[in-house]
Amino acid sequence: MSQQSAATTYDVVLVGGGIMSATLGTFLQQLQPDWSIGLFENLNQAGLESSDPWNNAGTGHAALCELNYSPLGPDGTVDPTKALAINEQFQVSRQFWSYLVNEGKLGDPKTFINPLPHMSFVWGNDHADYLKTRHESLSAHPLFETMEYTEDPDTIRGWAPLLIDGRKGGQRLAASRQTNGTDVDFGSLTRQLTTNLANSGVDVRFGHKVTSVDRGTDGRWELKVKNKAAGESFTARARFVFLGAGGGALHLLQSSGIPEGKGFGGFPVSGKFLKCTDESIVNQHMAKVYGQASVGAPPMSVPHLDTRFVDGRRSLLFGPYGGFSSNFLKSGSYLDLPLSVRAHNLLPMLNVAKDNVDLVKYLVTEVTKSQAKKVDALQDFYPLANGGDWEMITAGQRVQVMKKDPKKGGVLQFGTEVVTAGDGSIGALLGASPGASQAAPIMVGLLEKCFPAMMEAWKPKLQEMIPSRGHRLNENRSLMEEVEQATNAALKLA
Repeated sequence: MSQQSAATTYDVVLVGGGIMSATLGTFLQQLQPDWSIGLFENLNQAGLESSDPWNNAGTGHAALCELNYSPLGPDGTVDPTKALAINEQFQVSRQFWSYLVNEGKLGDPKTFINPLPHMSFVWGNDHADYLKTRHESLSAHPLFETMEYTEDPDTIRGWAPLLIDGRKGGQRLAASRQTNGTDVDFGSLTRQLTTNLANSGVDVRFGHKVTSVDRGTDGRWELKVKNKAAGESFTARARFVFLGAGGGALHLLQSSGIPEGKGFGGFPVSGKFLKCTDESIVNQHMAKVYGQASVGAPPMSVPHLDTRFVDGRRSLLFGPYGGFSSNFLKSGSYLDLPLSVRAHNLLPMLNVAKDNVDLVKYLVTEVTKSQAKKVDALQDFYPLANGGDWEMITAGQRVQVMKKDPKKGGVLQFGTEVVTAGDGSIGALLGASPGASQAAPIMVGLLEKCFPAMMEAWKPKLQEMIPSRGHRLNENRSLMEEVEQATNAALKLA
């Protein structure tokens, strides 16, 4: 029988052991080392859900190759605004990691980040015209000025031979490339950050599941925590709580009862990837290559053929193949979706279902797709691919945000959403891609919302950790070059 132990009190409690909690905890430990911090993770290690490299489809998102961040407008132009914003955010993450490497808080950068060209690859006249327009739009800006574009098959072969060898002629091909991209293993990064937190005095507890969050009579938050190994529960109390539990954050946000959390729902999307570790194949491809999404596919389902660096070994990943499962976490329950339905989010969820018929059709098609059809999709990218060289792996769960909308009643959002209480005492991160790559700027934004009175005192330290803070690199070439040189040196990317 489980027992109830005495309450444990902290200044800050972080729920979830993924990249978001690890990043926020690291910021707070640097900015306010006298604060007591507790971190509770349901699993027995950090970074095993969405932050794990085999669960996280988007490593090193910088909008260099992801076409959904620079869509074609109805007037035939490509607006670079979103791509520029995402790239600026990734530069903030790079600076933060560089600071931690220089301070000895992270180990050899090669254990979590490696240089890797980012490419976009399309075929057919319409897609090629779009990619050419995108190149013209983005390369006019300093952050993207090194982007190359070609329609020459031999040039593309030189960049990524697997894309061309065995391909039939007569089809218009187009590719763009930036050589300053990276591949990031967020699982390794998360585990290193979490280890450093534990070594710096943070109370890190694995195998501890937070089951509810309630406001105490004195205004502090009270979290019911179950020690799974011991079968005991206890109450953790804190002045500030961050719900960074991925798909598990929505349930806890609802448990908190804050009005700001009303109307939010979650739509889980699962996926699978083909993985290849055959060195004779892997060694022929050194790039992250993104294509165009199929009609009705969500942005995080854009097909890509990626080189991955995990535990010092290169491999290839192709996918994703979309699917549906009602659990919000890979280790979660099939009841997660139905148990998330509330009176305040039912109407937004129904409106989302009504307005996203194409997405439902896409998921049904993906779920019923045969293995042969999945290999066909791989061969669209890699014509000589042999299905026998690839194994199917199950990726992590992505819980897309559904929320109220004054015009449509409810909308499905494919990015990330930070929800905070009006008094700044609790914050939650909902949603998916490109979250991990933007963890540092997203968490700085959360600090600004939840600790406005502290920001002036924290300003010098934040500036030390993020030298470009307060500036847009795309509008300051000298600072951009200075930051790029410093981060390349620290992260061994030069």
